[in-house]
Amino acid sequence: MAERIRLGADVGGTFTDVVLAAGTELVTAKVPSTEEQSVGVVAGIHKACAAAGIDPAAVDEFTHAMTVSVNALLERAGAKTALVTTEGFRDVLELGRQDRPDLYDLSATRPEPLVPRRRRFEVPERATPDGITTPVDEEAVREVAARIRESDAESVAVSFLHAYAAPENERRAVEVLEAELDVPVSASHEVLAEFREYERTATTVVDAYVTPTIDRYLGRLAERAAETGLPEPLVMQANGGIAGIETVRDHAVTTTMSGPAAGVVGANAAAGSVGRERDLRGLVTFDMGGTSSDVSLVRDGEAERTTESEINGQPIRTPMVDVTTVGAGGGSIAWVDDGGALRVGPRSAGADPGPACYGKGGTEPTVTDADLVLGYIGESTDLGGELSLDADAAREALAGLAADADLDGPVAAARGVHRIANATMARAIRAATVERGHDPREFGLVAFGGAGPMHAAALAADLDIDTVIVPPACGVLSAFGLLAADEQHDAVRTHRVAIDDVDPATVETHYDALEADVREDARDPDAASIRRRADLRYAGQSFELTVDVAATFDPARVRERFHEAHEATYGYRMDEPVALVNLRVAATATRSDPRTEHAADGEPRVGERTARFGDGAGRTTPVYDRSGLAVGSTLDGPAVIEQAESTVVVPPAWEATVRDDGSLVLTGVTE
Repeated sequence: MAERIRLGADVGGTFTDVVLAAGTELVTAKVPSTEEQSVGVVAGIHKACAAAGIDPAAVDEFTHAMTVSVNALLERAGAKTALVTTEGFRDVLELGRQDRPDLYDLSATRPEPLVPRRRRFEVPERATPDGITTPVDEEAVREVAARIRESDAESVAVSFLHAYAAPENERRAVEVLEAELDVPVSASHEVLAEFREYERTATTVVDAYVTPTIDRYLGRLAERAAETGLPEPLVMQANGGIAGIETVRDHAVTTTMSGPAAGVVGANAAAGSVGRERDLRGLVTFDMGGTSSDVSLVRDGEAERTTESEINGQPIRTPMVDVTTVGAGGGSIAWVDDGGALRVGPRSAGADPGPACYGKGGTEPTVTDADLVLGYIGESTDLGGELSLDADAAREALAGLAADADLDGPVAAARGVHRIANATMARAIRAATVERGHDPREFGLVAFGGAGPMHAAALAADLDIDTVIVPPACGVLSAFGLLAADEQHDAVRTHRVAIDDVDPATVETHYDALEADVREDARDPDAASIRRRADLRYAGQSFELTVDVAATFDPARVRERFHEAHEATYGYRMDEPVALVNLRVAATATRSDPRTEHAADGEPRVGERTARFGDGAGRTTPVYDRSGLAVGSTLDGPAVIEQAESTVVVPPAWEATVRDDGSLVLTGVTE
């Protein structure tokens, strides 16, 4: 391998995936995830490098996606955090918004704030959107610092009223706290310079909550990488762009959902050409892993993004790829509720002990066990090339489920598990498409993850989607996406004014400041291209739409773009005043997508086995080795196509065609 060698490693709930690329050659590896994630990452890297016949020290670039921050939020295992805020605003985190977690549940409760009241402190200060009215009491900040020291807090969040517009008080308070304390301090004007007090405070608290965990993890990872001879890792952010390790350590909140974001980027890079050739409106990305399934949209060649998200009840306002997640993965456990109904997930068997068929002590039936009993996975299959399956254990687990659900044996239970899991995932796709005004029939479905290609065609049939794309590295596509991701940095500043009253010179000043911020984060500021955007709304509306802004701010053109965006999103425009709310800037440094070429290697058909499809009847189904399929060849369903990290199921009435890059395009066959 004489060309530049790039490596991506993505940590999932069950497996850690690695992709190594040099030229058009891809080498993949999959190993079980470990409690200390960097251990599994290094093990996967060694496995991929051994398969490629190279020394890890020969790797030129190493990019990484992780679940450290999201796990800290889900498990509430982050740092002990203190909050310092404006006098009178100590309880913003608990007051939140007037919405309820469940509208019709009278006993619904909100999650406890990440910062308990005893670690929330007030200091005298006041600002308005127009500037400082009361300077911060520095002596009061020092007294608060002493109380924080006594509380054993491991990090501090500072969020003052209107600090997004007038940050001077907050900036001075941070200086005092950093001088008095030996813990990281997150400031709201740096984390989210945007109005809405609750969301800004909550996002700043999340940043402070995960910062020590992220800092420790990335420190260990960098140390292990150096010991292995690898370069310092680049890290995937939630916005779908990568950043240097020091930048991420300073903006820890940006690492939430980094793995799912990498998957969407990989799906777009691997399948975008198919969408263009078939004149599809866009792509629905479908990542089914061991713990959950993630669904997202790609339109006009770009992943859909959002600035509003929530993880385990904690609102996070930071740019991120818009991903809908449901608790239906290969390891999702099937069970019977008190009413006797069969359910699947959200509880997962994880990697240890894993599904019953893993033979590692698991006894509860899972979706993977059902796929094995239905014949989609072969009894002699080695998952990831190293994990042998125990078919008898899978049947025994499903037999117990069948008895609990009053079903006729393990096959009937497996069919039920498969249908319920598919229904859950179909709802997620509808939520990302139909509920947002998109017709899924106009999209292609990109299937990846260890289990995604097994379920994709059945899901597509339920949704009347007639094109399914399975990229060549489908089992490790999030790791592939790490190689395709551009470097990206985002900044935002609230600037609330009626569009008719905008002073373009003032707006230009703000944009210039934001541009300086994002260029400062870029590894090579001169290589970054700048994109300006703005959030606008009609007067009286509560939420905004984001539109692109030209290099020179033209209020009339920006207003018209907002009208067009509102009509495209909601189906109408209004004859109402338009308000400018936020200014946004993104700096992007593009990287070349990994190139893949496919050449048949070996015998395509490797056997046959009995598999069960819609009617439940067993059908003799040919089994193919994906690496042996020739470019341009077409397989009629039913068929099973195997590869090291995943299995593709082609049901009856579908066909699969092999593209020159190795992608499989599954198409519904009309009678």
